[in-house]
Amino acid sequence: MESPLVDVTIAVHSATRPIARAVASVVNGTAAPVRVNVVAHNIDPEIIRTNLGEYADHPDVRLLALRDGIPSPAGPMNLGMAEATARFHTLLGSDDEFAPGAIDSWLALQRRTGAQVVIGRIRLVTGGPDPYPPVRRGRRTTGLSADRDRLHYRSAPLGLIDRSRFGDLRFAQGLASGEDLSYSAALWITAESIAYDLYGPPYVGHDDADDRVTSAPRSVAADFEFLRTIEDADWFARTSSADRRALAVKLIRIHFFDAVAARLDSPGIASVSDELLRMLDRVCGWAPGVLSVLSQADRRVIDELRTGYPDPERTRALLGRRWIYLSLGAQLTRNPFLALHRQAPLRTLFAGARSQRVGQL
Repeated sequence: MESPLVDVTIAVHSATRPIARAVASVVNGTAAPVRVNVVAHNIDPEIIRTNLGEYADHPDVRLLALRDGIPSPAGPMNLGMAEATARFHTLLGSDDEFAPGAIDSWLALQRRTGAQVVIGRIRLVTGGPDPYPPVRRGRRTTGLSADRDRLHYRSAPLGLIDRSRFGDLRFAQGLASGEDLSYSAALWITAESIAYDLYGPPYVGHDDADDRVTSAPRSVAADFEFLRTIEDADWFARTSSADRRALAVKLIRIHFFDAVAARLDSPGIASVSDELLRMLDRVCGWAPGVLSVLSQADRRVIDELRTGYPDPERTRALLGRRWIYLSLGAQLTRNPFLALHRQAPLRTLFAGARSQRVGQL
């Protein structure tokens, strides 16, 4: 095959995933020289070869295998990265696809800007454009900042990554969840130039996989083990307080409150509230004062947890109010002087809505 400019890694663990659709979107939808690395993860690779159909023997497709017995995408994704030799690398879910020309559009933007990372826009087949990351007006294509453009809201590193800068970066292994968080945070904080292809063909996310497995309930410690991988990273100690705050705010808004919601019924929020608060305080220690840019609705949930005896139904009701985005409680901070802070909910929600509208064009 022609020497690839982009290596694409697709990890697949199940015989029911539409792997041929994913591969076809790369091979048939890209003009630039590409190579697709399909990693059969904890499954007989011959099953995946059969499912590839006409693409099994395609010169631009390579079938790799990994049997590690670990139900995490970190292993197969890391194998694909390790086997990559092209200048750029990208990831694709086995039940997703690229719109025709997506990779070519990313490459064109990279050539114009010299970006080390190009963020691809995402379109969900059931929900329209993904509004994240909620970037600033006027900074939609290049010169993006992890803090000012709230890039941490894009956890999955979907787009084009320059291997000359990030070829040694890997997903965290041995985690129950959050294996991509330290990887993406390293990209957003340490890349010298980041571009966002907000107007190009999208990464298309599907939800038709019928083999998703519901994991057994995890401990709070297991849910937040990813914090260690961030705190141990070389870049973390050197990063600015603003970048730490931006990362901390996102982790609290998304991961902390999701963890609270997941424990309302079993084993019961009161029994784990102390553990949850220890994790919250740990993240707050990264950037003192980070709670001040949370919404009033967010703070009320935390206040309930801090009573020591949080009521499940009251906590559920308070969590629900966080999602009423047009309410003052979800938009405003307790300190009115912080309402227009770039990490406060008002500007974050507005930027996300604007990005979603642009993505529909």
